[in-house]
Amino acid sequence: MTLAVPSFDSAFFRAALGRFATGVTIVTAEGDPGSGPVGLTVSSFNSVSLEPPLVVWSLSAQSLSLPALDSSARYVIQVLASDQMALANRFSRGSAAERFAGLPLTHAPNGAPRLDLPCAAWFECHNRRRYTEGDHIIFIGEVEHCTFSDALPLVYHAGGYDLTPAIPSGKTA
Repeated sequence: MTLAVPSFDSAFFRAALGRFATGVTIVTAEGDPGSGPVGLTVSSFNSVSLEPPLVVWSLSAQSLSLPALDSSARYVIQVLASDQMALANRFSRGSAAERFAGLPLTHAPNGAPRLDLPCAAWFECHNRRRYTEGDHIIFIGEVEHCTFSDALPLVYHAGGYDLTPAIPSGKTA
């Protein structure tokens, strides 16, 4: 069987993918020695396996953060809460120094840097595998530590954030 040529361009494909709502995360890791932490907004995050506990996310092969994330033994994936849109925007632009300026940092139990801010959940991952596919690098992380809160997650859909509050369980609109 041969692969058919796509019947669409990349802009159309991106718009179609945007119809799938995703959570919004910030991935943080240690940069090169003496350069401080790196971090960026990522919406391509999902679970892979419960045994062992694995997650997946991807990063553009053109990302300036790729060398640091590719060589890091561990990273933290922070699932943002619904009120953290400004934080998501902050980590999608500017330099690493600008992204972290004035924000409290701590370390997850095995040493990966993480934002010391409340979020919906966070996962400290061992950088288990990386695969190059198309114009992205796919990261498989083995989760070593995680925690979560009752916060509603920040959702990205059709090129923007979905700020519609969820109806609490047991109630109707």
